Amino acid sequence: MKKTAKILIPILCVLLIAGAATGYILYHRGVHPSKWLVEGDDAWKSLDYEQTLNSFSMMDNTWQTAVPQTRVYDLIKAHFDAPLPQGKTQKKAIVIGYDGCRVENFRLLENSKKSAINLLLEDGGHAAFCYAGGANYPHSLRQNTDTAPGWCSMLTGVLSDKHNVTRNLQPKDVEPKTLVTTLPEDGVIRKSAFYTTWTGFFVESEATYVHEWKYVRQNHINAKFRCGFVDDLTRRLVNAELKRKNCADFVFAVFDYTDHAGHATGFTVENPDYVSAFREEDAVGAKVIETIRARKTYDTEDWLILISTDHGGNDCGHGGPSFEERMTFIVSNKDILPREN
Repeated sequence: MKKTAKILIPILCVLLIAGAATGYILYHRGVHPSKWLVEGDDAWKSLDYEQTLNSFSMMDNTWQTAVPQTRVYDLIKAHFDAPLPQGKTQKKAIVIGYDGCRVENFRLLENSKKSAINLLLEDGGHAAFCYAGGANYPHSLRQNTDTAPGWCSMLTGVLSDKHNVTRNLQPKDVEPKTLVTTLPEDGVIRKSAFYTTWTGFFVESEATYVHEWKYVRQNHINAKFRCGFVDDLTRRLVNAELKRKNCADFVFAVFDYTDHAGHATGFTVENPDYVSAFREEDAVGAKVIETIRARKTYDTEDWLILISTDHGGNDCGHGGPSFEERMTFIVSNKDILPREN
């Protein structure tokens, strides 16, 4: 038995390592299980991109009147600045980020079995066209449609001419600080949390927020920065946070399902892998919302829930001025656009 165990244990270890490595490679190549595909996913192939966007009746605006992605910052600030509604005792907010998610994916919502976007819209929420790049199509870009500039504009409320993040893997100065830091530092909330899969936010030496993360630690600010490295672990970290009795009052969580699939095999809803990635991502977002709603204190909490993306994509990349790269979205359980009197 001992001899057998000595032989089997190394073999099992090799198999486990090989399985984990294979899973990692497949994940980063953007391969997603076909179980996420449903009948009817290819029903709109006859419509071009603009026709598709024009057909979205769930949007509160048109793509021509899209709002800048800095609206995310404005909505969060306004939420925490507003008085508590009657019966509520604490304000909380979460941004569920779908990195590299083309708004064209909204044509898949009708057939979705589990969707965060549908959860919000069916409960009286709102959706609006948004744009990356600092200017709506077809006007000249004011910043690249890349990950770091996009999310940084949403977290600081300004464009790259002020936050100075013009590309990925370019460290931002401490100022202007993000909401992850300013909200707890200014005493608006008790604590915040930033969860991500991408190491380029604060893990790598040239990551976007390495200086701000250091500032947070040095000044004992109650802000948490955590990298899951793979989306499945990020999902677990986010849901574990939301299950805590005293969870962070502001949670910023970015998932990379669609971005990884887009870079690997193409940013288009005619790509089954990209479609699967979106469906999986939106199902993960739905679980996040269900976890929030299952909180014992949910009825006394005033939650702002936002779903958005940093950029779209074209072919297997992004960063440029194309319509497909620039058009994004915001979905919320509350108003996105100003109410008309």
